[in-house]
Order: sequence, then structure tokens, then C-alpha cells
Amino acid sequence: MPTILLLTISNLFMTTAWYWHLKGGMNKPLFTVILISWGIAFVEYCFAVPANRIGFAHGWSAGQLKIAQEAIALLVFGGFMVTVLGEPLHWRHFAAFLCIMAGVAFLFVGRS
Repeated sequence: MPTILLLTISNLFMTTAWYWHLKGGMNKPLFTVILISWGIAFVEYCFAVPANRIGFAHGWSAGQLKIAQEAIALLVFGGFMVTVLGEPLHWRHFAAFLCIMAGVAFLFVGRS
């Protein structure tokens, strides 16, 4: 559970680092946006690295960690897209998410 929590927090920061400037930051110089995003991404790494170390120490494979991170990233981004960017979700988003979740299931099936 700490792995999932830490990955979720890291994805909140990374999604913000990558996409915050699309809403209200487009008038800022690109170099400034990059520096701000790097600062936000540093915080993301402070959560992602421990999440991966803890998960790996508890028997998760690198593939399982990555696919779990991707699934969490889609959930976080979906929320960000709707609440911050004001974009609607469509059936395509849900279908793509189900495909990713199938990938999660494939990597975790048979995991002891």
C-alpha cells in the first residue's frame, strides 16, 4: 500500500509539472516554464524513487511497478484533465484506461 500511495502522490506532482502551464501559463517564457516544471518534477522524484524501492523490496517486479505507475498516471491525468483543464472525458478515455488495466492484470496474475 505505501507503494501505491507514493506513486499516486508522485503522479500528482508529475502531471502538474508537465501540464500546469497549459492553463494560465502559456504567456510565460518557455525557459521559465521549464525551470518551474523541473522544480515540481524534483518533488515528484522524491516520491517516485522511494515508491519503486519499497515496491521492489516487497517483491514487485520492475514491470509491475511500471504498469502500476502508468495506470495511476491515467487516473491522475483524467482527474487533472477534467478539473484543471476543463476538458470532458469521452468513451475513448475509458476504453483506453480499460486496455491499460488489462495490462496491469496480465502482469499481476500469478504474482505470489
